[in-house]
Amino acid sequence: MRFMMLMYPGPKAEAAVMPDDKLIAAMMKYNKELADAGVLLALDGLQPTAKGARIRFAGGKASVTEGPFPDTREVLGGYWMIQVNSKAEAIAWASRCPAPDGEMIEIRQVFEAADFGPEVAREEGARLDQIGKRIDQNAKAARS
Repeated sequence: MRFMMLMYPGPKAEAAVMPDDKLIAAMMKYNKELADAGVLLALDGLQPTAKGARIRFAGGKASVTEGPFPDTREVLGGYWMIQVNSKAEAIAWASRCPAPDGEMIEIRQVFEAADFGPEVAREEGARLDQIGKRIDQNAKAARS
């Protein structure tokens, strides 16, 4: 089972202030533990909403609102994608995060092709393999 662990750091997410060295070291250690355990698939931190945009859809059209956004009480600050055997295991990993007081992690299970039935799973399995290869190529290109 794949789970997204979504970090909500509170109002400081909008301040664009980097965490202190002690917290960065603790997070790096935590991320290494996830990787060493073989459960970490991806992770990233997110820039403040001032550097983003929201796209809303209505009547078949998209409208864009440039950041920053007025309601920033629960702004997503980053995420981890993990693969574990159960929701309880995902909760256990999230509970070990060295997050400061006031921060929150939400976990959400990711849909798998099999969740939509065997026919979709077969068709999507082949497509997802191709998409996965393309994602890997894109990631390698971005690093070079």
